[in-house]
Amino acid sequence: MAASSRRSVSGKIWTLATIIVLVIGVYTGGWFYAASLLKERTLTLLGSQEKAGVIAECSDAEYRGYPFRIGLFCSKVSVDDRNNGVSAVFGGLRSAAQVYDPKHVVWELDGPSEIRTSHGLSISSQWESLQSSLTAKGRGVERSSTIINALQAAIVSSATGQTFNFAAANTEMHLRQNGADLDAAMTVTNASLTGANLPQGLPALTTSADVTLTGKAGLIDGSDRNVSLYGAEGEIRNLSADLGEGRLISLSGPFSVTADGRINGKMKLRVEKLEAWKQSLETVVPGIGPMLNNATNMLSALGGGDRASIDFTIKNGKVLVGGFIAIGEIPPI
Repeated sequence: MAASSRRSVSGKIWTLATIIVLVIGVYTGGWFYAASLLKERTLTLLGSQEKAGVIAECSDAEYRGYPFRIGLFCSKVSVDDRNNGVSAVFGGLRSAAQVYDPKHVVWELDGPSEIRTSHGLSISSQWESLQSSLTAKGRGVERSSTIINALQAAIVSSATGQTFNFAAANTEMHLRQNGADLDAAMTVTNASLTGANLPQGLPALTTSADVTLTGKAGLIDGSDRNVSLYGAEGEIRNLSADLGEGRLISLSGPFSVTADGRINGKMKLRVEKLEAWKQSLETVVPGIGPMLNNATNMLSALGGGDRASIDFTIKNGKVLVGGFIAIGEIPPI
């Protein structure tokens, strides 16, 4: 009787142990599957779209965080867009997601980076920190946020021999699928651009953009293979530049781009502190005073005082005030 009881207890222990081993095995398999999805989603955000000829690679890939976190570490990330002749190389990548919420991924990317195009353009960048998060949907990306601190970039064109240097204290970008549309918002704080042929001495400015691109939600999940703006349309809710001390200029309105790059739209331009803008530009662009005086007087008459608000139309690149008075032309993009 005692021997039978011991066999019964022993059998239960072995059954429990087997169940535990099976659970651990299933959990481990699920963990590594989720880790592979983490890699796929992270590289998708960095541009990997193999069907469109864009390949992103993670060198020396290593998974960490088992059992409660899922982490992907790479010593280097490279992106190759064969169709458009663009290649990029970045430093180390660290990404992670919680086991209970694998669709929410946070990641960091190290510099320096090097981006080259087949047209002879090269962009070398470095930053203090680049942190991002994304929310996955299916096998794509539904939304993402990125913050870059102390960005510095050198832009070189071998075709023209020109070199520009760009710097920004902080850069913040947000992308979100809104049904079939793509909402994009970006703010660049204390930005400056210098170069041999550019005006010198202009104060650092803060720029921001809040835009919706109609039917372009697939740009962040890889389902939209047309990454250009040709044929695109949408709305600029706000596009602004701020020099500080109340010197603000902003633009808003619906727009569209034709297949050959011509811009159309109905825009509203707002300018604050007209006189201050004029003085700032006069100090950095010698000889521009008479033209600025004419522009300031016209804007002041339209808006009243030291501010202006103007509605204008863009038809195939031609800028029209009042529907028929041409004041300029925007070249094709």
